[in-house]
Amino acid sequence: MTAPERRYVITFGCPDRTGIIARISGFLAEHGGWIVEAAYHTDPDTGWFFTRQVVRADSLPFDAAELRVRFGEVAADLSAESSWQVSDTGERRRAVILVSKAGHCLYDLLGRVASGELDVDIAAVIGNHDSLADITRAHGIPFHHVPFPAGDKAAAFEQVRKLVDEHDPHAVVLARFMQILPADLCREWAGRAINIHHSFLPSFIGAKPYHQAHTRGVKLVGATCHYVTADLDAGPIIEQDVIRVDHGDSVEDMVRKGRDIEKVTLARGLRWHLENRVLVHGNRTVVF
Repeated sequence: MTAPERRYVITFGCPDRTGIIARISGFLAEHGGWIVEAAYHTDPDTGWFFTRQVVRADSLPFDAAELRVRFGEVAADLSAESSWQVSDTGERRRAVILVSKAGHCLYDLLGRVASGELDVDIAAVIGNHDSLADITRAHGIPFHHVPFPAGDKAAAFEQVRKLVDEHDPHAVVLARFMQILPADLCREWAGRAINIHHSFLPSFIGAKPYHQAHTRGVKLVGATCHYVTADLDAGPIIEQDVIRVDHGDSVEDMVRKGRDIEKVTLARGLRWHLENRVLVHGNRTVVF
């Protein structure tokens, strides 16, 4: 199999004004940069401009580190502040997955990675239960069991923090991890921690949301993939999807359909995150 062409991905946001595209493309052309993808969006509500530029790495006379330095001057001229990034597709992406007992999202991600469909190294899986240890290790991935005793979750989260941070992952995936991240971890992993949850929040809170939804006769089951923030389940949304249900579906049917849509939505959102297609501005996202 031919190795994919190495590329540099520039994501950028700044206050909108005339000449932004000319400034960026002019900078790249000046150094021989060969643009192979370009996407743009202006948000009229905030007056903010967004772009994602993909450049052939072999077209530039310097590496990604030097590109960051040189492009930093362009970003400063356009008042981008910290709202820009340069990534290198030649650098392997790493992810750590957090799980509890439900395994459908983990099984799906492991299968996509094993088949080459999802191009990421799963550095470790961490669970507050050990029920998913065997499938994880069957894929050659370390599994760490970190119990969460009711009276001492702070110590457990500190252990999780150390296990995650030693891999410096590009993504921390909460694949149906049924513990609420403390605010300090939300800040530390901001823009990297990704969660998935069913669409019944906030309408059906608490135990047995599918039973509540079935009683109400809902017609859609959905899922939301979003970045984790200290505001529970309210972080910037990366992706959402739905599947129809009807009066003939049992609770078990709804659960099965809900798991199916959670798997697809999480995998799609993680892919876009790893490909640097998601730009966050406030509590909203632009996904190119």
